[in-house]
Amino acid sequence: MKYPLSVGSIDEASRRLVGVVAKTPLQFSPRLSNETGARVYLKREDLQEVRSYKIRGAYNLIASLTAAERERGVVCASAGNHAQGVALSCSRLRINGTIFMPTNTPRQKIDRVRHFGGRHAELRIVGNNFDESSALAQAFAKKSGAVFVHPFDDERVMSGQGTVGKEIVHELGGKLDVVVCPVGGGGLIAGIGTYCKTASSGLRLVGVEAEGAAGMAASLAAGRVVTLGALDKFVDGAAVRTVGQKTFAAAKKFVDAIAIVPPGAVCSTMIDLYQNEGIVAEPAGALAVTALPQLKNLRGKTVVCILSGGNNDIMRYPEIMERSLTYKGLKHYYLIEFAQKPGQLKLLINRALGPDDDIVRFEYLKKNSKETGPALLGIESAKKENAAALAGRLRRHRIVFREVCPDDPLIGFML
Repeated sequence: MKYPLSVGSIDEASRRLVGVVAKTPLQFSPRLSNETGARVYLKREDLQEVRSYKIRGAYNLIASLTAAERERGVVCASAGNHAQGVALSCSRLRINGTIFMPTNTPRQKIDRVRHFGGRHAELRIVGNNFDESSALAQAFAKKSGAVFVHPFDDERVMSGQGTVGKEIVHELGGKLDVVVCPVGGGGLIAGIGTYCKTASSGLRLVGVEAEGAAGMAASLAAGRVVTLGALDKFVDGAAVRTVGQKTFAAAKKFVDAIAIVPPGAVCSTMIDLYQNEGIVAEPAGALAVTALPQLKNLRGKTVVCILSGGNNDIMRYPEIMERSLTYKGLKHYYLIEFAQKPGQLKLLINRALGPDDDIVRFEYLKKNSKETGPALLGIESAKKENAAALAGRLRRHRIVFREVCPDDPLIGFML
């Protein structure tokens, strides 16, 4: 039976999740606290068995089904984490499930869904993004009679996610000023907002979205749910074209602000979390921490960042490193027109490159039938300002060049 999202529904979900969901730690971060002047805690939802908070909402919904509904089975659509939660829930409750996942889902997440679901979960990898997969899953539900387990826009799911907020409040009591929460479809922030704002009316709740996937910010600005046109799918766990109607209503009521962060900054945060705290965060899991530099008036406050997931495919790390260095201005690509005569590469190396400039990519094929030939040059440097100095030296030595900007289609070919 469906029930309205409330502190009571979250308390009920908390009882239902006993023995299934880990009560994850609030980890104090000395580094982030020093950087912000606040007392910063990380809510480590990456330490769940499925490495994300999604098990909370999925299990709460599926465990609340009637015997007749369980017999019909369940179906869901997910970019990965919700799918793992549904798969594990199906396995624990011995209910058959069909799971639709978009084609851009990292292989690591697909493999883990198979692991958790076992014989109780059938996978269908279809659709270019979550919204396409969701439409196919809902059509399947109507045709088969299976219960659709929405990843965010269902009161039972939001109540399950709200148990994250309950744990935070119970551990910190009244010593809680700001909660920073990632936003995809809005289920997590809706649940957390319901519990935390009710427990502490003075609490500031900040949602965080990635550039190119800021559906909740667009909807709040428009005063209604809007569907994004283009969608940047890099932060795959939060790449949703259309947020939920119910989650939007909760966000209007509880969310104080939405911060929007560049994917390159998210990559830098992922690297910092790994190198400093030893935390493997997925892109969506790093959203909240990425937003901290944008937030004002944090000094002296108690701040909790929801680290929502750690399902990151190791095969993505080369791209993550590349995006981070490009975002920081430490890596640049150039197309250079070399005169087709001896000594041009020597001129570049001896006269144009600075002492901190390192060639990390060079592609060139001499063509004797032309006066000039293009070369692709990748430079990694120790300081952001070195790029301007390099450009000045290239011009001074009359080396014709064009910098390949991060949004150039050629960058997509190289990564």
